[in-house]
Amino acid sequence: MRARLVIVFICIFSWLIVYGQSGGQRIPRRVIQFTGLVLTSDSLKPLPYASIWVKHTHRGTTTDYYGFFSIPVYENDTLRFSSVGYQEAYYVVPDTLSRPRYSAVQMMTKDTIHLSETVVYPWPTREQFRHAFIHTDVPSDDYDRAMRNLAHAEMRERFEQMPMDGSMNFRHYVQQHSDRLYYAGQSPPIRLFDPFAWAEFFQAWREGRFRRSD
Repeated sequence: MRARLVIVFICIFSWLIVYGQSGGQRIPRRVIQFTGLVLTSDSLKPLPYASIWVKHTHRGTTTDYYGFFSIPVYENDTLRFSSVGYQEAYYVVPDTLSRPRYSAVQMMTKDTIHLSETVVYPWPTREQFRHAFIHTDVPSDDYDRAMRNLAHAEMRERFEQMPMDGSMNFRHYVQQHSDRLYYAGQSPPIRLFDPFAWAEFFQAWREGRFRRSD
């Protein structure tokens, strides 16, 4: 018991001596301009916009697009590096520096998270799912669905209801403008008196192009 009291007394006395020599004030720590790069550990690519905080303080910064950062710190400060999808990393500023500048490269490791499997059913109960699965009318194959979509009646209905797009409107306008310039100063021809047009009409009539397919 006496030995413990002696040790405690010696520790207190030593602290008082050091405290008196320093004038009762804390010895200020030296400021270090800490710069460096934050890279990914697997590909050594710069990690942009990573967060860098000095532990137990409200001071921090972020890396730029090329992974570079610069921040003033004190000796023995602990820096915390963090980024979304990567594990946090810590770095302690050494107190044995001879210059007020220090550079380092910090590697960041990807933080892989494995989620458990989630099965989503469109029906609340297994019985409803079973009933819908059994009574669903499934088409035979993709070829039948494609042939139904490419049917003549279906294609004709879609063609009649489909409006003109930008390129078709532009082509129609350019064609009208070209016709006006071509027949400028004269009357445009009337196809009703064109013998070539009548010849094409009779040829199409003989070939049965005007017959109704349905």
